[in-house]
Amino acid sequence: MARPFPGTEAVEVGALAEQAEVTFIGTATTVLRIGGFTLLTDPNFLHRGQRAYLGKGLWSRRRTDPALRIAQLPFLDAVLLSHLHGDHFDRVARRELDRQLPILTTPAAERKLRRWGFRSAEGLPTWQSHELHGDGEFLRLTSLPGQHGPGLLDRLLPDVMGTMIDLVRGGTRAFRLYVTGDTLNRPQLARIPERYPEIDAMLIHLGGTKVAGILLTMDARQGADLVELIRPQLTVPIHYDDYPVFRSPLSHFVAEVRRRGIVRQVRTIERGETVPLTPPA
Repeated sequence: MARPFPGTEAVEVGALAEQAEVTFIGTATTVLRIGGFTLLTDPNFLHRGQRAYLGKGLWSRRRTDPALRIAQLPFLDAVLLSHLHGDHFDRVARRELDRQLPILTTPAAERKLRRWGFRSAEGLPTWQSHELHGDGEFLRLTSLPGQHGPGLLDRLLPDVMGTMIDLVRGGTRAFRLYVTGDTLNRPQLARIPERYPEIDAMLIHLGGTKVAGILLTMDARQGADLVELIRPQLTVPIHYDDYPVFRSPLSHFVAEVRRRGIVRQVRTIERGETVPLTPPA
């Protein structure tokens, strides 16, 4: 059983509820409890009014507060970092996270994290896996393709990866989660359902991030296209309203999946809320 937050109780919704749930902290920051493992994704703990550095001299001021502080987090087995942008790994995370904590990320981000003292950072090239082992089970985390910007502009942005998380018990896969990272819906993502045809749940980074009018993360249309491509049993949208550069609100995505008749496969989540990664009844 995954470790619960102090003062909270696990949500019981069938067998999967015991082995997979997500707590939304804000932006792309979540706590994932999958089997006996607890993971933190893309740690952004800046508060309302503080600025996140986006690179190339660009900043964006946060509109919201995170639901938890780092000191309130449960014991963590690892951090999943899709890429090294200031709204995904901020100065608070750099200052307060345990330097010995494993951080699974891109090779480029690994090099910088190690210079900052995070000696357990590990960069995963696309399709490479890392395993976390526990009592009678293990978690396989596989780096997946992602592209943060269109065309040649992508070369000016940090490398980004998605992650496939497989919980394996007794040699059998018990649960599978896809975390998209800050990617656009590009042709290379079609290889994901070819390799992983059965996906239980997807955490999708949305927001329609735009800088100088250029789309850098999925908007409502691209997000709905990806749901139809990946065909997970459940999709949970995150990364959609915390910064002014996010231009495509969650309501647009919900309206788009409703128009396409796939809204029952989507579960929205509020900051501070914990939900099971199981499909709606």
